[in-house]
Amino acid sequence: MLKDKVVIIIGGSGLIGKAFVKSAMQNHATVINADINQPNTKLDCEFIHTDITNKSSLDNLIELISQKYGKIDAVVNSAYPRTKSFSNHFFDVEYEDFCTNTNLQLGGAFLVMQRFAKFFKSQGYGNIITLSSIQGVVAPKFQTYKNTQMSSPVAYSAIKSGVIHLSRYLAKYLKGNNIRVNCISPGGILDNQNEIFLSQYKDVCLNKGMLDPDDICGALIFLLSDYSQFINGQNIIVDDGFCL
Repeated sequence: MLKDKVVIIIGGSGLIGKAFVKSAMQNHATVINADINQPNTKLDCEFIHTDITNKSSLDNLIELISQKYGKIDAVVNSAYPRTKSFSNHFFDVEYEDFCTNTNLQLGGAFLVMQRFAKFFKSQGYGNIITLSSIQGVVAPKFQTYKNTQMSSPVAYSAIKSGVIHLSRYLAKYLKGNNIRVNCISPGGILDNQNEIFLSQYKDVCLNKGMLDPDDICGALIFLLSDYSQFINGQNIIVDDGFCL
């Protein structure tokens, strides 16, 4: 489905990013993993060290790939930068940490959109896909965290809802430039969470509950493909019914 497409996946060394890289490659795209960290498992694609909070780093990435391949068809931003205190409960969050995390994630998402939109405008076409979350769509279901030490970070809800609306803003702003801007909002992703949480989370879903990273890849491949050429400014929710 993606033959001859050059796709940059930012955050391709992460939990969801690695699945995105593998899926795009399986669908015959030329894939570049742009991340601040090397992947901890072998990914058979080009790696370029990239910092989404650094304008020069992003511009260098765009220049390197566009010169090497003659084009960039799409960028996917699945980067997830955060501080160690990111998951603190609401009353334990310091103002400085809230601002830092918002700058890292939402500010980074803005910078990726801005730099790639500028390039895509000059190229004459492009495709920007950003990873949001169900927590950007609806308020957290705090009952899923009952009897655990877990919670839903307040900054996460602010950031991911911001990503969705930023994508809509940019889609409208770029009207007439043949550039698509969309989001994917996954449900919770399995990552060694405790069984109490997993059971309570499944209770608010319809079938599976927490998802595997591979479960999100179908939406990604669809948005990268020409089958979605007139889908623009949208947020694709993949959550096993969590948001219902």
